Amino acid sequence: MEKLWSKTKIGKMELPHRLAMAPMTRSRAQEDGTPGEEASLYYAQRASMGLIITEGAQPSDDGQGYLWSPGIYTEKHIEGWRKVTDAVHGAGGYMYIQLMHAGRMSHPDNTPHHGQPVAPSPIAPGVEMFTVTGMQDIPVPRELSKEDIQTTIADFRRAAAAAIAAGADGVEIHGANGYLINQFIGESSNTRTDEYGGSIENRARFAIEVARAIVDEIGAERTGFRISPGTPLGGIQDGEQGPELYRYLVQELAQLDLAYLHIMHLGNEELLRDIRSLWTNPLLVNRAERALEDLSADIDSGLADLVPVGVWSLANPDLVERLQKGAPLNEADPTTFFGHGSKGYTDYPTINELASQER
Repeated sequence: MEKLWSKTKIGKMELPHRLAMAPMTRSRAQEDGTPGEEASLYYAQRASMGLIITEGAQPSDDGQGYLWSPGIYTEKHIEGWRKVTDAVHGAGGYMYIQLMHAGRMSHPDNTPHHGQPVAPSPIAPGVEMFTVTGMQDIPVPRELSKEDIQTTIADFRRAAAAAIAAGADGVEIHGANGYLINQFIGESSNTRTDEYGGSIENRARFAIEVARAIVDEIGAERTGFRISPGTPLGGIQDGEQGPELYRYLVQELAQLDLAYLHIMHLGNEELLRDIRSLWTNPLLVNRAERALEDLSADIDSGLADLVPVGVWSLANPDLVERLQKGAPLNEADPTTFFGHGSKGYTDYPTINELASQER
């Protein structure tokens, strides 16, 4: 793992190694979307990860999908996130706030305005959503008009500015995992006949316009983008043109000179190699179910510049130290991934705390 521990630069950040903390929904924000009281401790505990990419933060009321997810579009949100970024910077880390508009992956019971979810087309994802009254079918979303699309792009832009005002080092645009940007990309979720649907250029248009607006607002060196080619989350199917669409999208995003591209990778190795050749800036590759012994494989082969780590960093606030020392890892408790309270959030012990308990 020698290359894994080498220094690297992303945007304006000088990172101490090639690991990063992957974004993970934790559902512990306050009712108004302000980060919860323990969020500062949770993220600061993991500052040794170098670059922390936060859980998805919605850019508007329409953008909320899950209960107790954080927002980044009001003054209270900015104040709450400022406490988090200050804590992370004080502990020596960097933080990118992920901007996540859930689109149709929502329910009226979960949003501040209790409005119908929005999407590129009025097609329900065919899955359920957790609400305060339990699991419910996600309703058919309202199709975004062209005017709505421009309003949504402006929401992303304002959210990016709010993230910087909150002290974040940058933002990651969530274009993956079945959420709004991915819904425009997906063949099964986008049946529009205007310039935002149909051809691969049209289905990629919304993603590109969001990225351009954010780059114009905060700078390319502060902007990352996440994609998930071939990932069927939220009922998304890319269709036969999917790989070609992602090649086109990556080429267009590369022209914006973004700080990084982040791939949630599920196994199309040919496409991954093509993306690597098209993308000359830093590439983050997050492989599902990656074995611990393979953690540095993509760094060693040159496919990736950074390796985002999810559940291992959730359960091990001192993951970097544990890996460097060959120490055993804490087991993650899936029953505490989402919801309130410190259990399974800020109470995972470090190896130093475990050693003290044994004395």
